[in-house]
Amino acid sequence: MSSKDTVKNLDTSNVFVSPEYIRNRFSTIMSEMYKNEVPLYGKLLDLVHDINKDVLSKSTEIKEQLAHTGEITRLNMERHGAIRLGKPYELFTMRRLFKVMGMYPVGYYDLATAGVPVHSTAFRAIENTALNQAPFRVFTSLLRLDLIDDDILRTNVETILENRQIFTEKALELINKSEKEGGLNKEDAESFVQEALETFRWHDTATVDYEMYEALLGQHRLIADVVAFKGPHINHLTPRTLDIDKVQSGMEARNIPPKDNIEGPPARKCPILLRQTSFKALTENVTFKDNLGKGKMGEHKARFGEIEQRGVALTQKGLDLYNELLGKTRKAIGGSPTTENASEYNQLLTENFKVFPDNYQELQSKELAYFHYFTTNKVKNISKDKVYTKADVNQLLENDCLTIEPMVYEDFLPVSAAGIFASNLGTDDAKREYEGTSNQSLFEKDLGKPVYNLMKWYEDMQEETIQKCLSQINT
Repeated sequence: MSSKDTVKNLDTSNVFVSPEYIRNRFSTIMSEMYKNEVPLYGKLLDLVHDINKDVLSKSTEIKEQLAHTGEITRLNMERHGAIRLGKPYELFTMRRLFKVMGMYPVGYYDLATAGVPVHSTAFRAIENTALNQAPFRVFTSLLRLDLIDDDILRTNVETILENRQIFTEKALELINKSEKEGGLNKEDAESFVQEALETFRWHDTATVDYEMYEALLGQHRLIADVVAFKGPHINHLTPRTLDIDKVQSGMEARNIPPKDNIEGPPARKCPILLRQTSFKALTENVTFKDNLGKGKMGEHKARFGEIEQRGVALTQKGLDLYNELLGKTRKAIGGSPTTENASEYNQLLTENFKVFPDNYQELQSKELAYFHYFTTNKVKNISKDKVYTKADVNQLLENDCLTIEPMVYEDFLPVSAAGIFASNLGTDDAKREYEGTSNQSLFEKDLGKPVYNLMKWYEDMQEETIQKCLSQINT
């Protein structure tokens, strides 16, 4: 089913259209805009679509798994975007904008520890049915001005950001209307997505002169990307693939220049968390301000095409093991993988991850990952002499009265995100280390709301499916 068909099937008969309708509509026009701005993205979508179709035709197991969890209908419309904001007002208002689409902040990510001067959250739906209807999400970062070590430059950056407005007046009016009335009708929803799109559009004219741009670059290329432009142009849109290794090898055949290495865990029979790669960032022509008003031509590099393969979500125990093995591998090669040591890194990564169980039954029994639980036909024959509780779940699995399917990881990995950024920046920014600590409380103050606890979300989702099974068994 295409995203276009999905939009048609969503209920728009009420006065207010659903957030899923608005989110799907926005995702669709965002994708069309990005294809026009970055033609390689269109080629990438075609490649991913062909590979996904091939995987599903050859693997009944994967097809049935996705059908069982409700993910198969969302596969070809699944994508995430990423934006970088400059000041607290922008983050606060972006939260309000995304709420109109049924998207909420999930998780807190500190990328400063990986050499990127931002902290972030992901705006997405928080109900499983809503995710399957419209999975679009946006990884949203806020620049940490406290990490700019040049006092004069930091003051200049604050002034530049203070003087910009990234939202149209009409978008702000419709956000207010949605908040006041509890939703938008179809006409207002269409106007809203068109107005909201303007915030994410690329502008080839900078808001600063070339001298200031160079000063921003000197601090960090990402700072220049955030500060020097009219708004937070979408810097990538990411489709979901079922085989990222085939995408990595297939990009060159379609004249799409890939980055050197896939970020995240190694290839596995049972994928975990998130594996990501991308095509390299575009070099785009930009006109900078000058004192004579004539403009100075230059170049900027920031926007790229990312691809992801999503695996099962890990528990805290599983995530701790993942981070330990990843850290061990990176330490052995002296940090992030490079063009020169990519092969060595991948061999070492695969070797180190051999201790991480690679079948779903063991991942479940060792409480390393989260799962959806389902009853089987054998529950008809189960003894009704007792009330079954959560303590009986493993025995019910052994008796084939219950079955599991992996719960897909819906979120992000800071080290992988930083690795994607670094591969596309083409500078030594990735080697930069920022002192200081994470500041989730400040981020949430700027956001205007606490973020959803990422691990608790998966725990609650898993618990919901277990209790549903127990209710069916005990009825």
